[in-house]
Amino acid sequence: MLYVVGEVTGVAQLGNIVYVICNNFPCIKMFTADTLRPHRNKGIHVQGMRAPSDIVACHHDRQLYVADSSNSIWRVSVSVSDGARSHDEWLPGVPANKLSLTSRHLLVTSYDPLGLRQYSTTDGQLMREIPLPSYVDHVWHATETSRDTFILCHSVTSEDGNHWAVSKLSRLTVT
Repeated sequence: MLYVVGEVTGVAQLGNIVYVICNNFPCIKMFTADTLRPHRNKGIHVQGMRAPSDIVACHHDRQLYVADSSNSIWRVSVSVSDGARSHDEWLPGVPANKLSLTSRHLLVTSYDPLGLRQYSTTDGQLMREIPLPSYVDHVWHATETSRDTFILCHSVTSEDGNHWAVSKLSRLTVT
């Protein structure tokens, strides 16, 4: 099966539903996981979302978290209440390009300013900023492991040009 949905910037799954976001489209598209056919509900319109760049799903609170390149993170409930889903601009003003979710921690990768920040999904508080080594030129994506380390996909500028790399930041290098 092939469904053309637009310029996809993120995919997440929660239960038997796959959630898909597309660049410059304020709707989260929904597909059934086993057949990838459009879900009967089609999608979730998020009023105010402009340029979604990534999406993650939290199994604990049944929420979707969406990075909006226009500097905010949206939280969208997948539970329907009174025929509608709730959504809010959960972290307005937070630059976010890519997201990663581990337990109750949301790891936010931003390009401008370059950095990694970890937020609590229970209260939205900034838990810590993860310092990046000086050799990191641009972080494309990052994830937290179960051992409190971080894996980065990034670029490195060296004397012979720009290169792609994957690095592990250990507990010893993260403060």
